[in-house]
Amino acid sequence: MKDFAAWLQASPAIAILRGVKPEEAVDIGAALIETGIRIIEVPLNSPDPLESIKRLAKQFGDKALIGAGTVVDCTMVKRIAQAGGRLTVSPHACPDVVQKAKVLDMYAVPGFFTPTEAFDMIEAGADGLKLFPAEAASPAVLKSLRAVLPRTMPVIPVGSINADNMDGWLEAGAAGFGFGGALYKPGFTPQKVAKRARAIMRVIQPAQAAE
Repeated sequence: MKDFAAWLQASPAIAILRGVKPEEAVDIGAALIETGIRIIEVPLNSPDPLESIKRLAKQFGDKALIGAGTVVDCTMVKRIAQAGGRLTVSPHACPDVVQKAKVLDMYAVPGFFTPTEAFDMIEAGADGLKLFPAEAASPAVLKSLRAVLPRTMPVIPVGSINADNMDGWLEAGAAGFGFGGALYKPGFTPQKVAKRARAIMRVIQPAQAAE
């Protein structure tokens, strides 16, 4: 299993499909993968999220990293794994969720907002760190964090990130971004999602290639 940093290097945009329904998940997933996005999370507060994860993993598990977001306790981690998910993303800093995911050979990306939370999650075994909510921080905050965090630990800002405000974050050291409403909202067609994904990838890919 390649490390999470390698997934991010190949796909620095993470699709957050909050509200997606199982019957549309595969078509939305296909649209994302066609544009180059290879990491897809279905938040657990979506309709029947485990079924969506199961369908996405069955269809795209050999070419994409499929998992769950809004993972707030350990009880769901095993069920995510049983559905075929290989990634857990949390909004908060919970060492138990991280450790449970690692026991099940899954990637764990917990949320954090302070240096203390970041180092606690690294100690717990996190594969990446989700800076959340990013709109309450700034690229300057990320730059300061990057000065003290391990260079190999990816930091992913999430919250109000879109194609127009990524440059400053990339310059500050963001390894990638989670995109929610800027990429997908309930009712969006695969075509609309693909259009938004292409706009995002046009910004991220040149920046990644230049590093």
